[in-house]
Amino acid sequence: MKLLEEILKGQSKERAAKVAAWIGDDKKRFAELMDLVLNGEYVVVQRASWIMNVVHETHPELVIPYLEQLIPKMHEKGQHIALKRHIVRVLQDIEIPEQLQGEVMNSCFDFLANPAEAIAVRCFSMTVLDNLSKTYPEIRQELVAILEDQLEQEATAGFRARANKILWRR
Repeated sequence: MKLLEEILKGQSKERAAKVAAWIGDDKKRFAELMDLVLNGEYVVVQRASWIMNVVHETHPELVIPYLEQLIPKMHEKGQHIALKRHIVRVLQDIEIPEQLQGEVMNSCFDFLANPAEAIAVRCFSMTVLDNLSKTYPEIRQELVAILEDQLEQEATAGFRARANKILWRR
């Protein structure tokens, strides 16, 4: 399979699953995918980041070596929102290396507090922060304050359900 050609054929759940299955736990194939995620054109990054997420579901260890490159990508101007969404989605499921935790924490607080941010990014950010609050209990109070404030303004059921689940665990 030629990865770029396959990605350019279109975007669908079936195609993402097919490419992810082809990559499997092969580090070389995953590196090829990550090159597209990190350096590809706008549409390629969008599609490749989805595939990265699908691969991550079965082989989360593959993404760890790329975190130092991925995390700054969340803030790059002109990037497709899908890239940010998929990066934060990955971050909620892994143990973030200690040297990256501060940067991730700051980013997720910024995303969560910004009502203009995509709802999925905000929801994934609250889960990342909830996970980090187990290591850094001092951030729990700020997380709770933001969630309580956002609950008064946010109408989406998904946001409310996730926020209430986190608040309930106080």
